[in-house]
Amino acid sequence: MTPNNAPRPQVQPIFGIGPRGPMGPGGGFGQTARAKDAQGTLHRLWGYLRRQRWLLVAVVILVLLTTGLSLLGPYLMGLAIDRFILAHDLPGLARLIVLMLVSYAALSLTSWLQTILMIRAAQGTVRDLRRDLFAKLQTLSLRFFDGHTHGELMSRLTNDVENVNTVLTNSVTSFISSIFTLVGVIIVMLAVNVPLALVSLIVVPLMAYLTRYIARNSRQGFRDQQAALGVLNGLVEESITGGKAVHAYGREEAVIEEFDQANRRLRAAAIRAQTYSGLMGPGGNMVNNIGFAAMATAGAWMAVRGLATIGTVASFLNYAQQLRRPISDLASLFNTIQAALAGAERVFDILDEHPEIEDAPEALPLTAIAGKVVFDAVDFGYKSGVPVLRHVSLTAEPGQTIALVGPTGAGKTTIINLLSRFYDVDAGAIRIDDQDIRGVRKADLRRQLGVVLQDTFLFSESVKENIRYGRLDATDDEVIAAARLANADHFIHRLPHSYDTLLSERAGNLSQGQRQLLAIACAILADPRILVLDEATSSVDTRTEAQIQEALLRLMEGRTSFVVAHRLSTIREADKILVIRNGEIVEQGSHKALLAQEGFYYELYMSQFKGVMIPGSR
Repeated sequence: MTPNNAPRPQVQPIFGIGPRGPMGPGGGFGQTARAKDAQGTLHRLWGYLRRQRWLLVAVVILVLLTTGLSLLGPYLMGLAIDRFILAHDLPGLARLIVLMLVSYAALSLTSWLQTILMIRAAQGTVRDLRRDLFAKLQTLSLRFFDGHTHGELMSRLTNDVENVNTVLTNSVTSFISSIFTLVGVIIVMLAVNVPLALVSLIVVPLMAYLTRYIARNSRQGFRDQQAALGVLNGLVEESITGGKAVHAYGREEAVIEEFDQANRRLRAAAIRAQTYSGLMGPGGNMVNNIGFAAMATAGAWMAVRGLATIGTVASFLNYAQQLRRPISDLASLFNTIQAALAGAERVFDILDEHPEIEDAPEALPLTAIAGKVVFDAVDFGYKSGVPVLRHVSLTAEPGQTIALVGPTGAGKTTIINLLSRFYDVDAGAIRIDDQDIRGVRKADLRRQLGVVLQDTFLFSESVKENIRYGRLDATDDEVIAAARLANADHFIHRLPHSYDTLLSERAGNLSQGQRQLLAIACAILADPRILVLDEATSSVDTRTEAQIQEALLRLMEGRTSFVVAHRLSTIREADKILVIRNGEIVEQGSHKALLAQEGFYYELYMSQFKGVMIPGSR
């Protein structure tokens, strides 16, 4: 696989809480340059909708029946005037009225049925679209999420998909019915009286021009509105998840001001979009009223001249109203359709993203491994031209414990990220048991890794299920055994419902240390061949840390282990300590050997006891 050298999106902090892009949360997604054209978006939506083809066929049949029944009413009304009312034929009029009542009842039934079936088709379509979008988000690489806030991505998955759902549920049948009604009315009017039909049709080109003008000016407005809404959602998500930081630094007023700015941008975009689309209703009514007036004038003149019967004129006036209704419906549907297209374009933007980290076509399985890990002259940078690691080479034999130490920002966690293949190297290679990890399946690679990160994430599930996340088929006894190894069993039993206690969002009802212990238990249960501990004991007290170290030593026995630690006292028993400084390995060896050298490691170690600031440690 060719190493990916694409530059990492520029991410700037907002009040130290989360990433910001050129237009706020969401980075590049705040822009609309990538939006697809309306025709292309409709084609792709049809690709989802046609999966419900049999429901759609039934809907179309019902729409045809509904259209035919709606066209039958005006014809029967004209027939009643000319044949029965003017002729004073009450029995014939009664029979015709019964027929009209039956036709209107059937019209109501077919309208209801088509609505029910269309709801089912729409929900099936949106289910597939939402599932594909969610699945796509699971495949995208960390570099993608580095540049986009969770709130912006949530907006794609909820607001934009819901806009599509609204149109499919409420507008598709109306759109099809309006088209069929429009065509049907034109055909019937031409068949009954060509001159009156031509007068009625003067509204069609006028309405077509009006629709095209408004569409051209409002489509971009709806895209901007959806983008601004995503920015606003991102800001809200940031301020909630980073609420402690906001309050701790007294940034409430600044956050409110930031929200006000985003809110004003959304308001401006919405005004522009809605102003243009709002012209559709009044403009359509004006055009239709002009057509109706022309129709009434021409019909009256022809009736006076004997060129048309009163019943024909009455039918045509009714047909003129029916001609006006589908045109008005199409005009009113225009707003929601434009919003849905803008939302669908934003959804397809994500679906068109290509994961940076993908399995090669010839990727091999990685089954049982001994656990030898080799970094061969690895170079890497999150941003092009800004290297984080330079020519890093290391070898970890099976069963060895490798400690990574160095100042903050030296590249320790980056080494772990590359080993886990959260990113691909820019140059060089990483091999496990002599296999380049870019040539093996990601799923197999990560099954061999047990990772405990510094930033622990737990799900809103029970304690038991969070530990079982490391191995879903584990029994309750195995879960408890893993918790005991991680020294988590004692505090779990003090929880309200022990292992069945439900955790709140982000495990807010546990301390940071308790969350760390559960993450360690999860890794123990996974029973990996390669263990990665990234500051795994950084958030626990000294007594708990000693207990965890004892458990970890038992766990690491026979496994290749990588340990990142700032507390150098915790890695004195490591087989090899790698000292990293400015993205390079500057020293390596055992704890005693490195101390004897009295080099950079010696200075780091002594500084933790004497409070000495080491040059280059920041």
